Amino acid sequence: MERVTHDGRDTAYRVSDRGGDGPTVCFVHGSGGSRDVWKAQARLSDRFPTVALDLSGHGDSDDVDAPAGPETLGAYADDVAAVAAATDATVLCGNSLGGAVALRVALDRDLALDGLVLAGTGAKLAVAEPLMDALATDFDRAIDLLHEPDRLFHDAPAEYVDLSRAGMRECGRTVTERDFRTCHAFDVRDRLDEVAAPSLAVVGEHDALTPPEYHDYLADRIGDCERATIEGAAHLAMLERPAAFNAAVSSFLARRSG
Repeated sequence: MERVTHDGRDTAYRVSDRGGDGPTVCFVHGSGGSRDVWKAQARLSDRFPTVALDLSGHGDSDDVDAPAGPETLGAYADDVAAVAAATDATVLCGNSLGGAVALRVALDRDLALDGLVLAGTGAKLAVAEPLMDALATDFDRAIDLLHEPDRLFHDAPAEYVDLSRAGMRECGRTVTERDFRTCHAFDVRDRLDEVAAPSLAVVGEHDALTPPEYHDYLADRIGDCERATIEGAAHLAMLERPAAFNAAVSSFLARRSG
């Protein structure tokens, strides 16, 4: 694990480089997560060096004192920009909240990007009221809601589900609720035409949290955006079907960096 200091805090990240000569990809996790959700993406590093970070308040990164919404999203974008600068990453891959962060970086940070992978995310990320209520009052219930069929997973091994639940508990209610409230406030539908980087919108076919039509919308409104579906997966397609997810990302990057 490595760290970069910026804006008065440390952001932790992990690098995997097996000699790949393609662009370096920075992976950004979603709400209540950590860099661990991207373990299987290290397999890409024989072609594309990979970096996976912990956003502020997650995993091994220092927290930030910011209210949910645009201020927190801005802080998370600063985390990503700092890690990308430290590692020469020129491709961002974000899942869910991480996709919102990646879009914020692409739109509002001075970072030259060779690619943008938007995985299980959207231009607007409204959170259902029952989940929002549970996050505020009953964290165990919120975790149960997120692990109902076709939300985080479609048909993942039980150990994946157990690890996901444990990771969310480790992140804690306060940060996880802040993440989801930040998602709920996110809306860049009127700015997608400003995204200049070649993009890929990729989604698990069964994702009920950020369904396929969210990704159709991204592909329709970002000027240069491809579209891919991961069969047999839900929201965390990179965990549930890592080979298919990695193939989609690798194919996209090979076409765009060849």
